Amino acid sequence: MAREKQPEAAAEAEGTPERSYREQLDYLNPIAQPLASRKLTRKLYKCIRKAAKHKQIRRGVKEVQKFINKGEKGITVLAGDTLPIDVYCHIPIMCEDRSIPYAYVPSKSDLGAAAGSKRPTCVIMIKPHEEYQETYDECLEEVEALPLPL
Repeated sequence: MAREKQPEAAAEAEGTPERSYREQLDYLNPIAQPLASRKLTRKLYKCIRKAAKHKQIRRGVKEVQKFINKGEKGITVLAGDTLPIDVYCHIPIMCEDRSIPYAYVPSKSDLGAAAGSKRPTCVIMIKPHEEYQETYDECLEEVEALPLPL
């Protein structure tokens, strides 16, 4: 009986999405705009995995907020299912003031898993690096093309 549960635990540890993109959209906050498409979400997760490998990410509200204030550039990725909204609702405003591109993805647990963490994460900033510059530029271009909320 214990052997049957081990593959399930391994699947959870790998960050396998339990819900599809469509199902995750049901749990979004009202402020989750601009929302990344399914294709862009996958690209952002891929870029986050590469950035985490090179230690080029800022994770968490306090850390991201601190480095935005210091003037660091990058792509800010926010989780759309974070509650309460008050925890991170000031981050998009800070990004707009400093012309930093940002986008929402549907799941904080998938965002945390992409960063190599077992814990869910509500905000990540991806910093540019020459090792994954092509992927970063592709994501940057698509995130900047997203319409900003009014």
